[in-house]
Amino acid sequence: MDKVADFFTELMRRYMPDPFVFAIGLTLLTMALAVLAQGQSAELVLQSWGDGFWSLLAFTTQMAVILAMGYVLATSPFIDGFLNRIVQRVKRPATAVIVATLVGAIGSYLNWGFGLVIGGIVARKLAIQVRGVHYPLIIAAAYSGFTFYGLGLSSTIPVLISTPGHPLESKMGLIGLTETIFSLPMLLTALCVLITLPLLNAWLHPKHARDVVEIDQALLNDDSPKRASAVDALFADNTFAATLNNSRLLSSVIGLLGMGYLILHFLKGGSLDLNKINFFILFLGILLLGTPKQYIAKLSEGIKTISGIILQFPFYAGIMAIMQSSGLVNSISHSFVGVANAQTLPFWGLISSFVINFFAPSGGGHWAIQGPFMIEAAKSLNSSLAQTSMAVMLGNAWNDLVQPFWILPALALSRLRLKDVMGYTVIMMLWVGLIYIAVVVLWGYLSH
Repeated sequence: MDKVADFFTELMRRYMPDPFVFAIGLTLLTMALAVLAQGQSAELVLQSWGDGFWSLLAFTTQMAVILAMGYVLATSPFIDGFLNRIVQRVKRPATAVIVATLVGAIGSYLNWGFGLVIGGIVARKLAIQVRGVHYPLIIAAAYSGFTFYGLGLSSTIPVLISTPGHPLESKMGLIGLTETIFSLPMLLTALCVLITLPLLNAWLHPKHARDVVEIDQALLNDDSPKRASAVDALFADNTFAATLNNSRLLSSVIGLLGMGYLILHFLKGGSLDLNKINFFILFLGILLLGTPKQYIAKLSEGIKTISGIILQFPFYAGIMAIMQSSGLVNSISHSFVGVANAQTLPFWGLISSFVINFFAPSGGGHWAIQGPFMIEAAKSLNSSLAQTSMAVMLGNAWNDLVQPFWILPALALSRLRLKDVMGYTVIMMLWVGLIYIAVVVLWGYLSH
């Protein structure tokens, strides 16, 4: 296994560029395919790209909020203490890798945004606490748990198609979660990945000490004193304003008001969406940090996790716009679905979703452009709508293991480069892919 890991790590080191360069390259590739394969004029391609460039602006802001404020929540004294108690019980590098994977997986199963943050924070703590941990691997292991989002409570496509009024309701109706993420095949899939993925990740740990790259704490803490000094200077005087800045009463009142709104919202039958999750994270963080001063101090640290998102998400929005306007998604799907039957359509849906996710890595946006064609194919072949939808979701979550779009938060928290961790996530992607393919194929044949 060391040789396999070394092969992919060296491959990524030599050829994997920075995520921003990857986004630029993917943009140029999509433009070329739209012109050469779809026959769209260069003028229309450029127009689509520019028109769609800011179409994910609201989502970009939501992601920035969930990561920055999720960082505040995860580093609050209460949760930080809880994580420290977990970390202090871990003594061996292999165990540390397993724990990081499990925390990232369980967090992502509950909510994908929280899992992205909490996994990276735990991995960093473990790397500091446990001597001999290979830092790039434990960060990759924590991130690998993100694939559980496709099987979990915030799984985009299953939640969407179970919601009244969703865009494809007229074509497919409502499909309950008991037919998708809570179906027996998907529950068994989640259990299988939860058991085997941490063990695989632990197996990838270098066997020789000379191959281990431990955490560079100086790199992580290089600007902490400056941030602390700036915040302390802001609140240093003993004025009435400073008293308010350090007021626990103010934080408690506004925090409880925020929680009260959420309780009222759900009592009236309101649904849980990303905005409500962000609202919860914000006001829970205010309560747990205790004072406005402490919240601002932690938020100033969390801001560093969002720079890559702000820069790169618009490029992926532009790519998605080209994919949709040029018909590239339909062409890719047609090439797979053309050889499908009722039993194999979910399998080809999984594979085509994996490919498309390189170009459209947002679950909701992905479904908006691939979903209509896949549902029509399922109806014409008399294939299961629930299985086809879930297969597209799994293809999305499978590809996320090697999708730079989503790994940015982990890189920001760890201060590592994409090529440091991608060699490991490729191996994890191969293993998870085997599981997803086996499940989708068996599900397709056994249900017909």
